[in-house]
Amino acid sequence: MPEGGSGLITARVQGYAPGCNVALIDEAFALAAQAHGAQTRDNGDPYITHPVAVAEILAGYHLDVASICTALLHDTVEDTQVTMREIEARFGPAIAGLVDGVTKLNKLELQSDRTKQAENFRKLVLAMSRDIRVLLVKLADRLHNMRTLGFVQKRERRQRIAHETMDIYAPLAARIGMDALKTELQNRAFAELEPEAHGTIQARLNYLRGQGADVIEEVRRELRQVCQDGGVGVLEVSGREKSAFSIWQKMQMRNVAFEQLSDIMAFRVVVPTREQCYMALGAVHNAFPVIAGRFKDYISTPKTNGYQSLHTGVTLRHPRNQKIEVQIRTREMHDIADNGVAAHWNYKEPDSEPPSEAKNFGWVKDLLEILDNSAAPDEFLENTKLELYQDQVFCFTPKGQLIQLPRGATPIDFAYAVHSQVGDTTVGAKINGRLMPLRTELANGDQVEIMTARGGTPSPSWERWVVTGKARARIRRYVAAQQRAHTIEQGRTALARAFRQEGLDGSEKVLETALKSLKCATLADMYVAVGSGNLGPRDVVHAAYPELLEAARAPRMMPALLARSPTAKPPSRDSGLAITGLVSGMAVHYAGCCHALPGDPIVGIVTTGKGVTIHTKGCSTLETFAATPERFIDVDWDYAASAEAPNGKKTHTGRISVIAVNEPATLGNLTNAVARQDGGVTNLKIVNRQQDFIEILVDVEVRDLRHLSMVIAGLRAVSGLTQVERDHA
Repeated sequence: MPEGGSGLITARVQGYAPGCNVALIDEAFALAAQAHGAQTRDNGDPYITHPVAVAEILAGYHLDVASICTALLHDTVEDTQVTMREIEARFGPAIAGLVDGVTKLNKLELQSDRTKQAENFRKLVLAMSRDIRVLLVKLADRLHNMRTLGFVQKRERRQRIAHETMDIYAPLAARIGMDALKTELQNRAFAELEPEAHGTIQARLNYLRGQGADVIEEVRRELRQVCQDGGVGVLEVSGREKSAFSIWQKMQMRNVAFEQLSDIMAFRVVVPTREQCYMALGAVHNAFPVIAGRFKDYISTPKTNGYQSLHTGVTLRHPRNQKIEVQIRTREMHDIADNGVAAHWNYKEPDSEPPSEAKNFGWVKDLLEILDNSAAPDEFLENTKLELYQDQVFCFTPKGQLIQLPRGATPIDFAYAVHSQVGDTTVGAKINGRLMPLRTELANGDQVEIMTARGGTPSPSWERWVVTGKARARIRRYVAAQQRAHTIEQGRTALARAFRQEGLDGSEKVLETALKSLKCATLADMYVAVGSGNLGPRDVVHAAYPELLEAARAPRMMPALLARSPTAKPPSRDSGLAITGLVSGMAVHYAGCCHALPGDPIVGIVTTGKGVTIHTKGCSTLETFAATPERFIDVDWDYAASAEAPNGKKTHTGRISVIAVNEPATLGNLTNAVARQDGGVTNLKIVNRQQDFIEILVDVEVRDLRHLSMVIAGLRAVSGLTQVERDHA
């Protein structure tokens, strides 16, 4: 890279900040150029061209020296031998902190693992919550990567980068008001993801541009004249076409063809003051027929990203009769509309800090709360996307506080937007003074009064109605906590019963002595393991009283086992087929972990005081008994004895795992299908519920393995059941 490589950047920065620290920028460029050395990009250019391009993008937004240096250094820690300690020593803690925030811990474009992507995005949210400039550098980095996306050879990688840009980075740019950057990101991603649609729309736009090259100029002059006749001092009137992605999005949303769109052209009127915005609006409405439902006042109620403007739709005069959108704003509003949070950096001093309003954003706090409430990275990513996509409605509290929500929001979303505690304790809502269901969709201008009750708790059903990520994350957290509490209670009860049967002390002090050997961090974790079936109560008893385990291994058991008779029938009336190879009269139980069925290869495990427990030979629980092989007994099903039994059919429990579409009729279809195969549902548990699907464990009464296979085949034929398998431990 030529020595003058940093000169273009420093000259540009000096243009808006004459007193800036040019030496710091030169030093950052020198370190980056040296560190990246002979590295190249996909197009063959020296790698240093990328950080330089990112720095130039940020200089276009008049950002400070720290941001420019961060742009130059943002890949050094990730891709070279440079360390954070070296950066802090040479550039100070402020720049080091920004570089650390932007550094890609895992290259997103090289990842196919959604969980890793979500973890990386977690770190980005935490970093930008400390300094929003981290996000500005990251967006500039992504913009340059999108501009050079065509040089990436693998289509799968290009598609992955484009999807990520559309799902995360474009919405983030929109949320901080950087409209021009957002539009370019969307269009470039759209061209990669939907090349045919993009080409078709672009061709139509080119045709219309050729057909009516003078239309925009004529309308521009007409709007200027209309405003001047109304006594408005117009600073600027400009016209532009909507972007290809914006047009495609409207076509999809309204389900209309290109020719049916009425607002392909938009015009912007810039006036000196806020008051003249409304004067210009009156002049435009007086001169042209207004399109009903198209007026929006974002000046009195700005968007969360600070955007302010008046929007209206009008029809041009005869003979054109063309519908257009008109946006009216001041110069300052126009700057914020295009540059968003970057417009706050009016560079004054070399080390100037951004104004406080640029640091604290309510939506960033919401993302942090989602991060705290989400149990898994995947869930965080899903809820974050809900929070980023915002087609807004504006509602009010009874005291007049404005609450902005996504379109489709309900009173539950409103309650959580007011405060998480309000959402948790909601029991009802009044909309415009009338008591309405909590699933009611809110409209612009609604006054919403939330009714709460001491001790009120979220309902799991709320998750189906809410549209904000903040509300969904909070509800899921509560439901997960409730499920854990229930499992803990089940585990505690099972352990108390096991210790009581042995006549032993099962106090928490005793249980704590078994934590280490059972690899449980806390008593609560132990209770959860027992309650969920991952740990047997008897295993805990033996861990707390190892001498019992030694007694069970003693040779005195062997004579009794050797004296076993050829056939022992289980005492339970529901236990099904007789088992061969057991001591006469020995109690028989079937393990709930693997649900052995006639036809399965089986093995018996001797349990002190309980007889023999039957497992399938492939059951994973058997690994816990590997150290005590003397407890294993060779057993089998006594098919001959069963055939002679006078009481006919006997049943066993088989467990089936089902993944199904989350629809009201799903459970009914499932149980009907089981009944058609002469089976009976004895237990049903929804173990995972998402917006689109549910995962269910179903216990079914069947005669044998063949009967269970028939039930599974019948379920697989049911529409809406996407996966049906036997559940094995």
